Parts: sequence; C-alpha cells; structure tokens
Amino acid sequence: MRIQVPVSKPSDHTHPPLTALGWSSFFADQVGRDETGLTPLRIATVHRSRLTAEGASGPVKVNLPAASKTTDFAVGDWVLSDPKTLMFVRCLDRRALLQRKTEGAHLPQLIAANVDTLFIVTSCNDDFNAARLERYLALANEAGTDPVIVLTKADQADDTAPFVDQAAALQRGLPVVTLNAKATQAADTLAPWCGPGQTVALVGSSGVGKSTLLNTLANKTGEDVQATGGIREDDAKGRHTTTARSLHTTQAGGCVIDTPGIRTLHVSDLAVGLDILFAEITELAPECKFRDCTHAHEPGCAVQAGVAAGDVAPERLERWRKLAEENRDNTPTTTGPRGNKKPQGRRKRR
Repeated sequence: MRIQVPVSKPSDHTHPPLTALGWSSFFADQVGRDETGLTPLRIATVHRSRLTAEGASGPVKVNLPAASKTTDFAVGDWVLSDPKTLMFVRCLDRRALLQRKTEGAHLPQLIAANVDTLFIVTSCNDDFNAARLERYLALANEAGTDPVIVLTKADQADDTAPFVDQAAALQRGLPVVTLNAKATQAADTLAPWCGPGQTVALVGSSGVGKSTLLNTLANKTGEDVQATGGIREDDAKGRHTTTARSLHTTQAGGCVIDTPGIRTLHVSDLAVGLDILFAEITELAPECKFRDCTHAHEPGCAVQAGVAAGDVAPERLERWRKLAEENRDNTPTTTGPRGNKKPQGRRKRR
C-alpha cells in the first residue's frame, strides 16, 4: 500500500485551526473513546478516484479502502483518518447536505455538506431569473441551510433596485446583497456570513461571477487564482470555468465551497423547502374548503381568494403549482410488501 503524506507548504504558512475549518461540538461529540487517536479532516475536493482534505496540519490526500467510492463523499464532509497512513476510517454525520437530482441517475448528486449559508449568485442583467432562483431557495430550505441572494455586476447596472426588489420578494426574510465581485469591498459585504467556523457555498449559473467572488473572499493571488470566464453579451450566458467542487479558506476566517455552474436544477424531495419558499400559499391552504384543493378552480379556495385580495401574486401561484407538480413526479415513493419496500419514482401522465 502506498502511503500518502501531507502536501508540503512553505514554513511560514500558518494553517487554520480545526475550528476555523468548521469543526464544532456537533462533530467532536461523535468521536468515540476508541477514536480519539484518529485525525479529523474536512474533505476539500472529490475526484473520480481520489479525495483531498484540509486538516490542522494543512492539505492532504486521503487514502480510501478498496471498497470505498468517492461518490459517497461530499465536499465539506468531516472524516476520521489514521494519522500515520491517512487511511479513511469513517465519515461523521452531517449537519446539512445540499444535493440534487440529475437526469437518469438513481441516486442524487452530492453538492456540499455542512454548509451554514448558501450564496445564490446571480447578476444584475439578463441572467436574473426568479423561477430559477426559487429552485435554489427550495434546495437551501430543505437542507436547513440559510440562503442569501448575491447580486453581482452591480457596478454595470444603471439601477439595481428592481433586481433587489424582485429577489427580496421570493421568500420572507430573505437577505439580498449587491456587489462587484472583483472589488475588495465584496468581502466586507459578505463578512457577516464568512467569519471563523462558518461555511458558505456558492451556487448559480456559469458566468455570474462565482469564481471571481471566490478569489475575492479567499484573497487568492498568483497561481492560486481560480479561473474566471466572461459571458455572452447577447444573452448573458456564461461558460463553465469551475469544473469541480472545492473548499477554500476565506480571509475572514471561515470556509467557502465553490461549485460548477448548474444548467438544470430538478426539483425532488423538496416538500419542506417549497413550503418555506411559498409561505403565503402554505399558510392559506389549510383554510380551503377541500383538503385536496389544487388552488386552481375549486369553490371555497382560500389561496384563490388570496390572489383576488392581492395577498398572493398570480405568477407566484403558477410557479408554485409547477414546482409542486415536478416535486411529486420526481420524488420516489416506496412500493412492495412490508419489509421489502423499494423506491419507485412517479411519472407524469401524458
């Protein structure tokens, strides 16, 4: 067996303590008495055949037993490893997990683990899409991660107020910030969520400035700078410059997880996330005359009454209906005899 050793670093480099990487009593309490000699590591990258991690001594490569699969790990996971061989021993329970359904896959794709705040990044241009942002919000809500809408390219917009107003209306109490991802002030704007021990993740379309924002938050220079790419002027679409998820330390003392641009975000297993997202509909629904009301045409529908009264925006109800239906179609249900049930996805009738 080949033993991996910690990646060498300059002698004057100070490695962040475990607490700065997000280690807390939640994870420490999971370590048994017979495991106190093991080394806690936080997964920094997940590749097809290997893992890298951050620890108290800096970045390392993690060795995996023959039966282990890298697809079982998410960037941000905390694992225990043998201090001499760096052989993986076990993964600690997660506080939060961001995952998404992908077309044709039986299992969801793991996006990031143990994330405190999800920065949903979009720009003050044609990339802004309320319906797409709602999908990210439902994802964050379901995971128990606090969402923040980050509007980039604010310096290129004549007026950012319309973008802020539209974003803030998507969910109650939703923080919305505007910034220029290239400016050093961007780190100050996002500092409340990036302090020591805090973990944020960046999600959004390609070309909105996620990699640029990562470079600013992590104060990356020289060879460490994350590659960035522009967008097409005619439709504000960008190209993928980030191809893998990765964890980095921020200059504010926390961690940031960068993710590739997501072209399609399917809704699945997000019932709670949708209820939080569409609270104005969720709260009215129990007052409907019929328990199985679709809020479309039934008499005594409290939600339709809310639309008539101006308390529910018609376009919000339409988007709720679309996402709720998609969630029902994509969420697996259990079938089969008791004790031998298996998941079976619902399919839309045509």
